[in-house]
Amino acid sequence: MTTTTPAHAVPARVPHHVRDLVARVTGDEKHDPSAHSTLDVVWTLYDQVLRVDPARPDDPDRDRFLLSKGHGPASTYAVLAAKGYFPATWLDDVASFESPLGHHPDRTLVPGIEIGSGSLGHGLPLAVGLALGLRGRSPARVVVLVGDAELDEGSNAEAIQVAGRYGLGSLTCVVVDNHSDGLGWPGGIATRFALEGWAAAEVRTHDQPRLTVRMM
Repeated sequence: MTTTTPAHAVPARVPHHVRDLVARVTGDEKHDPSAHSTLDVVWTLYDQVLRVDPARPDDPDRDRFLLSKGHGPASTYAVLAAKGYFPATWLDDVASFESPLGHHPDRTLVPGIEIGSGSLGHGLPLAVGLALGLRGRSPARVVVLVGDAELDEGSNAEAIQVAGRYGLGSLTCVVVDNHSDGLGWPGGIATRFALEGWAAAEVRTHDQPRLTVRMM
């Protein structure tokens, strides 16, 4: 298991056309920082790490990416559109009455979205359960992206502990650290995971080669 804690940084190596796609998502600007801080990570996952195929979004052996930071889905929507999961024109009409793209992602409406998310503290527990359910049945890996503020939720503390006890080697938790948590973690976020048996590392978001290695 690995937790990666990238510091907040402006995306440096994401292709310009993907950044342009992010800019097409409007109407929820208050969550722009949450979305933009995840762009490097999400792009690296879909471009270099995840074993997924947009032509087979329901492949039972696909890797699963869970966006726990679902209150800022613009970057994930843009990356999914860039990779061919749905037409880029969907990005121009987010949250309209007939749009499948909402301010929180809906797994029943959006190809490539694995969970309905946005309520803080749910993604990592769901990822633990999914990794347990897949273990011994599929080679699929599970990657969950959370924010540092989410770790104030008790559900995450329990999930970190349970995952460590079960030794879920197929599970990766990526924590985007924007220093927005209210309680803090003595010794840092990576130390908290390491105490529960996770392999932990800190990587800056613009360091895509190291991100790729740590998230494989």
